[in-house]
Amino acid sequence: MDGATGLPATPAVSWRKAAVIAASGIVVGLLWWILAPSGLNLLSGNPDLRSGGNTEGWLPRDLVLAALFLLAGCISGAVASGNKHSEPSGRDVLLAVGAGVLGTLAAWGTGVLCGLVWGTPEDTSASASIAFSLRSLAVLAIWPASTALAIFLNTVFATPRPEAE
Repeated sequence: MDGATGLPATPAVSWRKAAVIAASGIVVGLLWWILAPSGLNLLSGNPDLRSGGNTEGWLPRDLVLAALFLLAGCISGAVASGNKHSEPSGRDVLLAVGAGVLGTLAAWGTGVLCGLVWGTPEDTSASASIAFSLRSLAVLAIWPASTALAIFLNTVFATPRPEAE
């Protein structure tokens, strides 16, 4: 119960918000394949990076996903931070970070699946990284970490609520 209004306190992150955060991983995965080298490569437009056999495209491919995860994590953290009437509880933070983990896995799987379905066939006998994939698995921690950091920073720098008498 909220002491000021007498109404039940609503959590900052509901299961519906968490499901939207997790499902947005599919959109992030599609964007990764559309923007990254050895995908559609719309970001650089360099035809030399279109093939996964060009090793110069492997790092930018991972960095595109890292940037998308950072953006998604900041947005998720802002959504999960509550509003001026309620602050996020420990449950809300865990739910938002868990949804970020699920979103990360959904994005990774969606991007790799797009590469398999719509990408050009590549001979991956020399290296598995020739196919559209993620070389640095540490990138997968960016979305949940940036979600937690955004919630933390919003909590630290938010103006305090006036206490009810």
